[in-house]
Amino acid sequence: MNQTILQTLQYYGAAAATIAALVVSLNLGRRITGWAFVMFVTSSIALIGWGFMAEDSEGIGWQNVALLVINAVGVWRYLFSKHKPRD
Repeated sequence: MNQTILQTLQYYGAAAATIAALVVSLNLGRRITGWAFVMFVTSSIALIGWGFMAEDSEGIGWQNVALLVINAVGVWRYLFSKHKPRD
């Protein structure tokens, strides 16, 4: 696999997760938090790709498979669900 593609996936995944975590921690409201979870989803997808295509990185790939499911629940909860999140 092309090293430039692998590095792009790795660093995008790390940066997107960091920004999304910051936005969630700021508690800027339901809609913005929902979009932060969308960013988490893109981060997980990038890190799944990197984890399974890079040598000796399968652990990160599997971890992000689980995180992808968790982040998808966050997207549903904050952007699509009609129920208000509990305080």
